[in-house]
Amino acid sequence: MNKKIKTVIFDLGGVLVDWNPEYVYRKIFKDNPEKVNWFLNTICTSEWNVAQDAGRSIEEANQLKIAEFPEHETLIRSYYEQWPQMFSGAIKGTLSIFEALKKSKNYRYYALTNWSAETWPTALELFPFLTTFQGVVVSGEEKTRKPFDAIYKILLERYQIQAESAVFIDDNYDNVVAARKLGIHGIHFNSPEQLDKELKALGIEY
Repeated sequence: MNKKIKTVIFDLGGVLVDWNPEYVYRKIFKDNPEKVNWFLNTICTSEWNVAQDAGRSIEEANQLKIAEFPEHETLIRSYYEQWPQMFSGAIKGTLSIFEALKKSKNYRYYALTNWSAETWPTALELFPFLTTFQGVVVSGEEKTRKPFDAIYKILLERYQIQAESAVFIDDNYDNVVAARKLGIHGIHFNSPEQLDKELKALGIEY
């Protein structure tokens, strides 16, 4: 066991669970990729969604977009009405790594996620393993999000984590860079196989 790394911090969406709004809008638009891309790049964009992750209410978010695109109210409301259908399931390879880390009892394990406070309880129902972290920092509850320094500092301070003894895993490269700037080891997630190799390269055993 690497004595230096004592804590493993997971992002969730794109690392442990497969979430993608395309799963809903492919059905709505009957697998028309041009319409799906148009809607998610023009109306319910990632920039719009991330504001909910940072604490904006879903109702306010809906009203803003409906005021801008009143003719698409039904499509806009579908984003959160059908939100549970935006998951294809857990990313099994990463989940296996997480479960092995827990069983090893050699490391602390936490989650740091950009997630709406309003949808977080539903996520816990959909994926019960999310309740097994030793602690989770949810951006929507903190009113700040990755990659801003504040949310990383909340995690480190709340759970008394030493940055240099922790590794953070995220599929968003900007979020990894922000963690590294604070002295946290960072892994840019691409696949469970790549994650396994990089964790073992750090001397993490499970």
